[in-house]
Amino acid sequence: MSRYRTALKNVRGLGAAKSGTEHFVHQRLTATALVALSIWFLVFVLSLLGADYVTATEAIAKPWNAVLVVGFLVAMFWHAQLGLQVVLEDYIHNSLLALALQTTVKFVAVLGGIVSVFAVARIALGAA
Repeated sequence: MSRYRTALKNVRGLGAAKSGTEHFVHQRLTATALVALSIWFLVFVLSLLGADYVTATEAIAKPWNAVLVVGFLVAMFWHAQLGLQVVLEDYIHNSLLALALQTTVKFVAVLGGIVSVFAVARIALGAA
């Protein structure tokens, strides 16, 4: 009977018991936010079809539009990073490669989010 038991030291610290629920909740929250924000963003972009640069920047510069665009961008990059993290955890088994890819994904997501929010801020504050 003892041959079927795993020593506690072999399993301690492994598995989803550390942050799996938090990750799951964040994924669902960003997905829910993206549903509403994507619908708004699609309507917003379609309303700007045929508009010139000045009209488009004036539309983005309106406070509510700027806030919603920033919310969309943050939710999008965060959700993408969470989803790619799960894919990498499931399919990359080389620990060094997994670490490098996870770090790259996080870096690209954070950099993309910062650059995007900065661009919207510049437009909203009239510096564009």
